Amino acid sequence: MAVVTQYVVIRDGAEKMTFTSKAEADAHDKMLDMAEALTPLIESSELFTDDKQLEDMAMFLAKERENVLIALGAKKPKKPKAEKTPAEKTDNKAGNKEATKAA
Repeated sequence: MAVVTQYVVIRDGAEKMTFTSKAEADAHDKMLDMAEALTPLIESSELFTDDKQLEDMAMFLAKERENVLIALGAKKPKKPKAEKTPAEKTDNKAGNKEATKAA
C-alpha cells in the first residue's frame, strides 16, 4: 500500500485545490489571498458590474503578479539569458576538444 501526502487548499469551508508539494499549496493560497485583496480595489472602479468578471479579473491580476509589478515599475524585468549563436557553440566545442587533447 502506497502512502501519498497531499496538501489541500481550503477556503470558506470549500476545497479549492490539492497539491503534492507544500510549496505549491502555499503559492496557490498566497495567490488566492492576493485575489481576495484585489477584489475591493477592482470593485471600486465600477468597471465590472458582473461578480464573475470581477472575480476573474482579480484572479488574473493575482496570477500575473510578477508582470503587474513590472508594469507598475515596482520590479525590474528579468533579463533573458543570451543564447549562443551556432558559431559560438561550435567554437566552444572545438576549444574544449583541443584543451582535452593538450592535457
